[in-house]
Amino acid sequence: MKRRFTIFFFIFSLIAFISTPVESGSKEVQKVETAAEVMAEIMAIPEKGIPASLSRKAHGIAIIPEVIKVGFVLGGRHGQGVMLIRTKSGKWSSPSFITLTGGSIGWQIGAQSSDVILIFRSRRSIDGIIKGKFTLGADASIAAGPVGRHAEAGTDVELKAEIYSYSRSRGLFAGIALEGASLQIDYDANESFYNVKDINPKDIFNNRIKAPASAERLKEVIERYSK
Repeated sequence: MKRRFTIFFFIFSLIAFISTPVESGSKEVQKVETAAEVMAEIMAIPEKGIPASLSRKAHGIAIIPEVIKVGFVLGGRHGQGVMLIRTKSGKWSSPSFITLTGGSIGWQIGAQSSDVILIFRSRRSIDGIIKGKFTLGADASIAAGPVGRHAEAGTDVELKAEIYSYSRSRGLFAGIALEGASLQIDYDANESFYNVKDINPKDIFNNRIKAPASAERLKEVIERYSK
Protein backbone atom coordinates (compact mmCIF):
# COMPACT_ATOMS: atom_id res chain seq x y z
CA MET A 1 0.00 0.00 0.00
CA LYS A 2 2.85 2.35 0.90
CA ARG A 3 4.58 1.56 -2.40
CA ARG A 4 1.35 2.22 -4.33
CA PHE A 5 1.00 5.62 -2.59
CA THR A 6 4.62 6.47 -3.43
CA ILE A 7 4.02 5.68 -7.12
CA PHE A 8 0.79 7.71 -7.14
CA PHE A 9 2.55 10.68 -5.48
CA PHE A 10 5.36 10.46 -8.04
CA ILE A 11 2.84 10.48 -10.92
CA PHE A 12 1.09 13.64 -9.76
CA SER A 13 4.41 15.34 -8.94
CA LEU A 14 5.48 14.60 -12.52
CA ILE A 15 2.16 15.96 -13.84
CA ALA A 16 2.63 19.19 -11.89
CA PHE A 17 6.17 19.55 -13.26
CA ILE A 18 5.14 18.88 -16.86
CA SER A 19 2.18 21.26 -16.72
CA THR A 20 4.13 24.17 -15.24
CA PRO A 21 4.45 26.83 -17.98
CA VAL A 22 7.88 28.26 -18.74
CA GLU A 23 6.85 31.01 -21.11
CA SER A 24 7.00 34.62 -19.99
CA GLY A 25 3.81 36.54 -19.20
CA SER A 26 0.66 35.60 -17.38
CA LYS A 27 0.01 31.87 -17.45
CA GLU A 28 -3.72 32.55 -17.00
CA VAL A 29 -3.85 34.79 -20.07
CA GLN A 30 -1.96 32.15 -22.04
CA LYS A 31 -4.41 29.50 -20.89
CA VAL A 32 -7.42 31.55 -22.03
CA GLU A 33 -5.81 32.29 -25.39
CA THR A 34 -4.99 28.60 -25.86
CA ALA A 35 -8.59 27.66 -24.97
CA ALA A 36 -9.87 30.02 -27.68
CA GLU A 37 -7.49 28.46 -30.22
CA VAL A 38 -8.55 24.91 -29.30
CA MET A 39 -12.25 25.72 -29.63
CA ALA A 40 -11.81 27.56 -32.94
CA GLU A 41 -9.68 24.79 -34.47
CA ILE A 42 -12.10 22.02 -33.50
CA MET A 43 -15.29 23.82 -34.52
CA ALA A 44 -13.81 24.99 -37.83
CA ILE A 45 -14.31 21.47 -39.20
CA PRO A 46 -18.04 20.66 -38.81
CA GLU A 47 -17.62 17.12 -40.13
CA LYS A 48 -15.25 16.28 -37.28
CA GLY A 49 -16.27 18.71 -34.53
CA ILE A 50 -18.94 19.00 -31.86
CA PRO A 51 -22.44 18.72 -33.38
CA ALA A 52 -24.06 22.15 -33.74
CA SER A 53 -27.19 21.03 -31.87
CA LEU A 54 -25.12 20.34 -28.75
CA SER A 55 -23.27 23.66 -28.74
CA ARG A 56 -26.47 25.61 -29.48
CA LYS A 57 -28.31 24.07 -26.53
CA ALA A 58 -25.37 24.00 -24.12
CA HIS A 59 -25.78 25.60 -20.70
CA GLY A 60 -22.02 25.63 -20.26
CA ILE A 61 -18.75 24.76 -21.96
CA ALA A 62 -15.42 23.84 -20.34
CA ILE A 63 -12.20 23.90 -22.36
CA ILE A 64 -9.17 22.31 -20.71
CA PRO A 65 -6.11 22.46 -22.98
CA GLU A 66 -3.13 20.19 -22.53
CA VAL A 67 -4.51 17.78 -19.95
CA ILE A 68 -1.57 15.64 -18.89
CA LYS A 69 -2.19 11.92 -18.47
CA VAL A 70 0.65 9.92 -16.93
CA GLY A 71 0.55 6.20 -16.19
CA PHE A 72 2.80 3.65 -14.55
CA VAL A 73 0.49 0.90 -13.21
CA LEU A 74 -1.46 3.69 -11.46
CA GLY A 75 -2.67 6.42 -13.79
CA GLY A 76 -3.23 10.11 -13.19
CA ARG A 77 -4.81 12.93 -15.17
CA HIS A 78 -4.58 16.66 -14.44
CA GLY A 79 -5.26 19.90 -16.28
CA GLN A 80 -6.28 23.50 -15.84
CA GLY A 81 -8.81 25.19 -18.08
CA VAL A 82 -11.77 27.52 -18.19
CA MET A 83 -15.54 27.22 -18.02
CA LEU A 84 -18.15 29.60 -19.45
CA ILE A 85 -21.91 29.45 -18.94
CA ARG A 86 -24.81 30.76 -20.93
CA THR A 87 -26.47 33.66 -19.12
CA LYS A 88 -30.21 34.34 -18.88
CA SER A 89 -29.90 36.72 -21.84
CA GLY A 90 -28.52 33.91 -24.00
CA LYS A 91 -25.03 35.43 -24.13
CA TRP A 92 -21.92 33.73 -22.77
CA SER A 93 -20.32 34.64 -19.47
CA SER A 94 -16.72 35.49 -18.75
CA PRO A 95 -14.52 32.43 -18.11
CA SER A 96 -13.85 30.99 -14.68
CA PHE A 97 -10.76 28.86 -14.21
CA ILE A 98 -11.24 25.22 -13.25
CA THR A 99 -9.08 22.16 -12.66
CA LEU A 100 -9.68 18.60 -13.85
CA THR A 101 -8.13 15.79 -11.79
CA GLY A 102 -8.65 12.06 -12.01
CA GLY A 103 -6.92 8.75 -11.52
CA SER A 104 -7.27 5.14 -12.62
CA ILE A 105 -5.85 1.74 -11.69
CA GLY A 106 -4.71 -0.80 -14.22
CA TRP A 107 -1.71 -1.69 -16.33
CA GLN A 108 -0.60 1.43 -18.18
CA ILE A 109 2.61 3.25 -18.89
CA GLY A 110 3.63 6.47 -20.62
CA ALA A 111 2.53 10.10 -20.80
CA GLN A 112 0.08 11.87 -23.08
CA SER A 113 -1.27 15.40 -23.50
CA SER A 114 -4.83 16.03 -24.71
CA ASP A 115 -7.21 18.94 -25.14
CA VAL A 116 -10.49 18.24 -23.34
CA ILE A 117 -13.87 19.89 -23.96
CA LEU A 118 -16.97 19.36 -21.83
CA ILE A 119 -20.48 20.31 -22.96
CA PHE A 120 -22.94 20.87 -20.10
CA ARG A 121 -26.59 20.25 -20.95
CA SER A 122 -28.05 21.31 -17.59
CA ARG A 123 -27.61 24.13 -15.12
CA ARG A 124 -27.65 21.60 -12.28
CA SER A 125 -24.17 20.36 -13.18
CA ILE A 126 -22.79 23.91 -13.29
CA ASP A 127 -24.32 24.76 -9.91
CA GLY A 128 -22.69 21.63 -8.49
CA ILE A 129 -19.24 22.76 -9.64
CA ILE A 130 -19.75 26.24 -8.15
CA LYS A 131 -20.70 24.73 -4.78
CA GLY A 132 -17.56 22.61 -4.49
CA LYS A 133 -15.74 19.51 -5.70
CA PHE A 134 -17.74 17.85 -8.47
CA THR A 135 -17.17 14.27 -9.65
CA LEU A 136 -18.03 13.36 -13.22
CA GLY A 137 -20.20 10.28 -13.43
CA ALA A 138 -21.15 10.42 -9.75
CA ASP A 139 -22.63 13.91 -9.38
CA ALA A 140 -23.83 14.03 -12.99
CA SER A 141 -24.07 11.54 -15.85
CA ILE A 142 -21.34 11.89 -18.45
CA ALA A 143 -20.79 10.22 -21.82
CA ALA A 144 -18.35 10.37 -24.70
CA GLY A 145 -19.85 12.93 -27.04
CA PRO A 146 -20.96 12.29 -30.63
CA VAL A 147 -18.69 13.81 -33.29
CA GLY A 148 -19.54 15.55 -36.54
CA ARG A 149 -22.64 17.14 -38.06
CA HIS A 150 -23.99 13.74 -39.12
CA ALA A 151 -23.63 12.27 -35.62
CA GLU A 152 -26.67 14.19 -34.37
CA ALA A 153 -29.07 11.86 -36.19
CA GLY A 154 -27.41 8.57 -35.41
CA THR A 155 -25.66 8.66 -32.04
CA ASP A 156 -27.56 8.66 -28.74
CA VAL A 157 -30.57 10.31 -30.37
CA GLU A 158 -32.20 11.28 -27.10
CA LEU A 159 -28.92 12.62 -25.67
CA LYS A 160 -29.66 11.57 -22.12
CA ALA A 161 -26.31 12.43 -20.51
CA GLU A 162 -25.98 15.71 -18.63
CA ILE A 163 -22.40 16.23 -19.77
CA TYR A 164 -20.68 15.22 -23.02
CA SER A 165 -16.91 14.93 -23.13
CA TYR A 166 -14.43 15.24 -25.98
CA SER A 167 -10.69 14.90 -26.35
CA ARG A 168 -8.19 15.90 -29.02
CA SER A 169 -4.90 14.05 -28.99
CA ARG A 170 -2.30 13.79 -31.76
CA GLY A 171 -4.67 15.44 -34.21
CA LEU A 172 -7.57 13.07 -33.50
CA PHE A 173 -10.82 14.42 -32.03
CA ALA A 174 -13.29 12.03 -30.41
CA GLY A 175 -15.53 11.43 -27.43
CA ILE A 176 -13.74 10.38 -24.24
CA ALA A 177 -14.85 8.68 -21.02
CA LEU A 178 -13.99 10.74 -17.91
CA GLU A 179 -15.99 9.00 -15.19
CA GLY A 180 -14.43 9.54 -11.78
CA ALA A 181 -12.53 12.71 -12.67
CA SER A 182 -13.24 15.74 -10.50
CA LEU A 183 -13.82 19.37 -11.45
CA GLN A 184 -13.15 22.29 -9.12
CA ILE A 185 -13.12 26.07 -9.36
CA ASP A 186 -9.53 27.39 -9.38
CA TYR A 187 -9.90 30.39 -7.07
CA ASP A 188 -6.21 31.36 -7.15
CA ALA A 189 -6.17 31.49 -10.95
CA ASN A 190 -9.37 33.58 -10.98
CA GLU A 191 -7.84 36.09 -8.55
CA SER A 192 -4.69 36.33 -10.66
CA PHE A 193 -6.52 36.68 -13.99
CA TYR A 194 -9.13 39.23 -12.88
CA ASN A 195 -6.87 40.92 -10.31
CA VAL A 196 -9.67 40.77 -7.71
CA LYS A 197 -9.14 39.40 -4.20
CA ASP A 198 -11.57 36.69 -3.00
CA ILE A 199 -13.44 36.77 -6.30
CA ASN A 200 -16.71 34.84 -6.37
CA PRO A 201 -17.27 32.62 -9.45
CA LYS A 202 -20.93 33.71 -9.49
CA ASP A 203 -19.77 37.30 -10.11
CA ILE A 204 -17.69 36.03 -13.04
CA PHE A 205 -20.55 34.02 -14.53
CA ASN A 206 -22.93 36.97 -14.17
CA ASN A 207 -20.43 39.29 -15.93
CA ARG A 208 -20.16 41.55 -12.89
CA ILE A 209 -16.36 41.67 -13.21
CA LYS A 210 -14.60 43.51 -16.02
CA ALA A 211 -13.03 40.84 -18.19
CA PRO A 212 -9.54 41.14 -19.73
CA ALA A 213 -9.27 41.34 -23.52
CA SER A 214 -8.30 37.67 -23.85
CA ALA A 215 -11.55 36.66 -22.10
CA GLU A 216 -13.60 38.76 -24.50
CA ARG A 217 -11.93 37.06 -27.47
CA LEU A 218 -12.75 33.64 -26.03
CA LYS A 219 -16.39 34.66 -25.55
CA GLU A 220 -16.53 35.77 -29.20
CA VAL A 221 -15.28 32.36 -30.34
CA ILE A 222 -17.88 30.54 -28.23
CA GLU A 223 -20.64 32.85 -29.48
CA ARG A 224 -19.63 32.27 -33.09
CA TYR A 225 -19.96 28.49 -32.88
CA SER A 226 -23.00 28.21 -30.62
CA LYS A 227 -25.56 30.45 -32.35
